[in-house]
Amino acid sequence: MNFKKIRSILLLLLAMAGIFFNSCRDEAYLSSDDATLVFSSDTLMFDTIFTSIGSTTKSFRVINPHNRPLLISSIKLAGGNESAYRLNIDGNMTNEIEDVEIQAKDSIYIFVELTVDPNGYNQPMIVQDSVLFNFNSKQQDLDLIAWGQDFVPINNEVITTTTWTADKPYLVYNYALVDSGQVLTIEPGARIYFHKGASMYVLGAVNAAGTASEPVLFAGDRLELMYEDIPDQWYGIILFPGEMVNNFENVNIRNSAIGLQVGTVEYEGAAYARLHNVKIEHVSYAGILAFKSQIEATNVLISNCGFYGAALLLGGSYDFNHCTIANYWGDYSVRKTQSLSVSNRLLIEQNGDSIELVGDLHKCLWRNSIVWGAIENEIEFGQNENYLFNVEFDHVLYRLADSTHQVHAQKFLNSVRNEDPLFIDYDTYDYRLDSISPAKNIGSFEFANQVPTDLNGISRVADKTPDLGVYEWIQEETDE
Repeated sequence: MNFKKIRSILLLLLAMAGIFFNSCRDEAYLSSDDATLVFSSDTLMFDTIFTSIGSTTKSFRVINPHNRPLLISSIKLAGGNESAYRLNIDGNMTNEIEDVEIQAKDSIYIFVELTVDPNGYNQPMIVQDSVLFNFNSKQQDLDLIAWGQDFVPINNEVITTTTWTADKPYLVYNYALVDSGQVLTIEPGARIYFHKGASMYVLGAVNAAGTASEPVLFAGDRLELMYEDIPDQWYGIILFPGEMVNNFENVNIRNSAIGLQVGTVEYEGAAYARLHNVKIEHVSYAGILAFKSQIEATNVLISNCGFYGAALLLGGSYDFNHCTIANYWGDYSVRKTQSLSVSNRLLIEQNGDSIELVGDLHKCLWRNSIVWGAIENEIEFGQNENYLFNVEFDHVLYRLADSTHQVHAQKFLNSVRNEDPLFIDYDTYDYRLDSISPAKNIGSFEFANQVPTDLNGISRVADKTPDLGVYEWIQEETDE
């Protein structure tokens, strides 16, 4: 008998059997691209405020809702071993594991532990990571969010008269609401961060009083450099109608959907805001959205807005002096709306019908300012002739198509049309003027004297020939 031949045949049969059984086993798993995991929570949030180096543990379930088992090729912590988080995956103390099987209609537990040093020098105000699940050529994830002691959490909070200081940053989750008749004072250097979708509602008043060296910051809570110019990270600041005046001085607002909404369509009356030395940047809809309200604005820079730099609607009273709208939006979508919209009317859709709302525009003054952007027509006018529509641009550099200008030419005095202001570098958001800018030395001294220093604290009246916009050109010092 040829034992070698028999052994070869047996080995061949065993190999074929292995292929057969492995194939059967693979076929037992659900391999559809439509297969999904279900988590017991969309986000695992650690809301403990740490007073020293400490840790807490939370868990979530990973559920297979299907009638066949799922094979997860890998479960891992996105931040790996450098993360502040640690995982226990179905009883395994590891931050990454492969080939995890979840039976039909079954689940596994993942425990998450966090260690944060709240006294760390550069401790972020929010510690974020995620758990990644790879299976069937797709990926799902679950977010991990932790709050540390180095900031003050504000979550669905109604605020009475109080003061926010610069001692620790504030994180707003969901909303902060300044109650009617109450005043929120925000001191120089204070930082207010907003989680995704969060807002500040103001029924009373905000007095955000920063300084040139210590501005007040309103921004999204993603502190990584790559998120610095990303819009739509939070919703915005909404000022409701009322008798109290809101004050924003030396303030930066960025990364929102709406920078500052002044007034509302639904509620009667006007909201009031004074803005001085304010930057509103990287917003997905409008830098300033105003309805039938009153705004006094000096040294206000509005840039990189998805729809409008400023939309002043349903009438009101507006005074902008030495302001700059510079709108080169284009990285995320094509902007087709004007950077500045001025109107005493508003069309809304209701039950399939168009309804026109109207209000008197008592005044809309733009003086010693720049309204510029990447499209041909950067100013839009909406007028109901039965209501007041008092609009005037005096000593303004602006961009406007010939057809629109022919209709509204009388609104522009001592102004310059369709000459590029030559900002130093709008790609890096540097809206200072170049040495050969046509906006240099053509401003009204009378208007400049009302705002004698620019957004950088430089005198614009010393040479008696002020420049337009928020920045006064100065000769840069060079090394000899």
